[in-house]
Amino acid sequence: MFGSGRTVADVAVDITVECVDQNGQRHEIDTVLGYRRTDPYAVSMTFVTGDGSLVWTFGRDLLSRGTLAPNGDGDVAVFPGIDGHGRAVVNIELSSPDGHLLLEARAESVAEFISRTTEVVPEGHESEHLDVDQLIAELLAS
Repeated sequence: MFGSGRTVADVAVDITVECVDQNGQRHEIDTVLGYRRTDPYAVSMTFVTGDGSLVWTFGRDLLSRGTLAPNGDGDVAVFPGIDGHGRAVVNIELSSPDGHLLLEARAESVAEFISRTTEVVPEGHESEHLDVDQLIAELLAS
């Protein structure tokens, strides 16, 4: 995926997740899971809406570990599950002062995404791709 002459994501996977609202109603939401080697510890989840895009960023290891067992606390938690049709899913729970959202993503889609990210940057080699000077410059600019 490219934009403005620079790489936006080294890996981008379009997936549809099911959102479960407070009343138990299910709604499909188009999302994009993204990964950049320049931010090797993080993944992004971009929600595509009629009002624009909303991006959540969290740890790749949190997503990876959460496919096997409950992981995370605070703003993001990830845990495996089975949907109403008996299919394996990855539950992603997002919390903010504005509300709480529970998402179900097909486990095979999440596994494919994680596999593609580890082809770009193998787990345990993230620090080799981290540009500390750039990170400091971004922090000082804000």
